[in-house]
Parts: sequence; structure tokens; C-alpha cells
Amino acid sequence: MNAQRRQLLLDLHLTAARTLDNFVPGGNLELLDRLESLAEPACGDAIYLWGPPGCGRSHLLAGAAAMARRPVANLVADDWVPESVAAQTLLVADDVETLDADAQARLFRLFNDARRRGLSILLAGLVPPGELVLREDLRTRIGQCLIFEVKPLSDDEKADALARYAADRAMRLDAAVVPYLLRYGRRDLPSLLGTLEALDRASLELKRPPTVPLLREILQLPTDLRQSP
Repeated sequence: MNAQRRQLLLDLHLTAARTLDNFVPGGNLELLDRLESLAEPACGDAIYLWGPPGCGRSHLLAGAAAMARRPVANLVADDWVPESVAAQTLLVADDVETLDADAQARLFRLFNDARRRGLSILLAGLVPPGELVLREDLRTRIGQCLIFEVKPLSDDEKADALARYAADRAMRLDAAVVPYLLRYGRRDLPSLLGTLEALDRASLELKRPPTVPLLREILQLPTDLRQSP
């Protein structure tokens, strides 16, 4: 690949915001309905999502936070204390299994205070509540949340999502592109969509059709140069 082509590919980034509207639901329709309800200040739900990397947990948390018509606090941040969280706030924490002792204590205090202050809590982790390595009282509280396993998309559902994405952007994909991407790309849908966006933009910039040879060049780049985190 010559220097000009490489520089063009290095400039490609996934720019779409993560929202509930652009999350491909698959088998997670009930979960999406619950997350949409968190937008309302009157909602007092506590929800825990779990699933493996790439299943969409972080996308769902970001989408719920973006939709909220109420204050939102990220519990992973280091600069908050329970007393500073406003009433009716939506509290969000991803990767709860990584919370240190202080953060676990703060989260437990907020669980105790949630009903009185009209708080909602939205948490996510890798494993079901009973398998979390956290202090016992916090693990018990998380186990009392509404629990949802984020169900990953099948390859057919991913292929349909990629085809719709391409059709929405009037991409004239070679028929071999989607199967090749599913075989050799990263398995999670955000990465797959990011790579397809990179292919689209590279095709326009380089004036080359969006075919497997161009896709192969993009897949050879480090992931962080193909798409934003």
C-alpha cells in the first residue's frame, strides 16, 4: 500500500454515536423497552445487564444515558460522592466487576438511598450477579435488580444489519464482502459496522470499489486506526 493510500485509511474513524435507536436488538427487545423507560425522571428501576465483551453492554448504557431526560452520573468516575448526586439522577456504571473497595462502598450507599431520592441505577458486567467478585452486601443488592442477559446477535442477524447499513448508504458491495468481514473481522457488531464504514469511506477517497481486496487492506490496520473506541 503506498503512502497516500495508507494515510487515507489512517484517517478513517467510526463517528456514529451509540444510541438505543441504532442498537440492533436481536433478542433484546424487552431490555430495550426497559431502558427507554429509564429516560423518565419518575422511573425508579434498578437494572443490571450482563454479557461477554462485544455483546453491546456499553452501547446500551451509553444509549440509555443519552436518552435520559434527567441528570446522569457515571459511577466509575473518581470525582463523585453519594451526597453530591442529585435527586432523580440516573446512575450508570459499566464493568462493575472492576470497582474498587471505595467505589463499591459508594454504590452500596446509593442503593440504600435510591428509593428516598428517586434514583435509578443502571449497571453492567461480564457475569451474572451471583458470580461477581464484589462485597457480599453489594452483590446481594445487584442481585435484586431487574436482571437481563444481553443476547448476542447470530451471524445471520449481523449479516442483515451489515446489509441494511450498506443499503442505507447506497454502498454497492461485492457479494463476498459481508461473508469475508464476518469471517475475518472482529465479532462484535460495532467493530463490524466501523470496518464497513471505513470501507465505504476508503472506497470514496481512493476511488476504488468496496470489494474484498480493499477490505483486506483495512483489516490489516490496527483496530484503533479503523474506528474510534
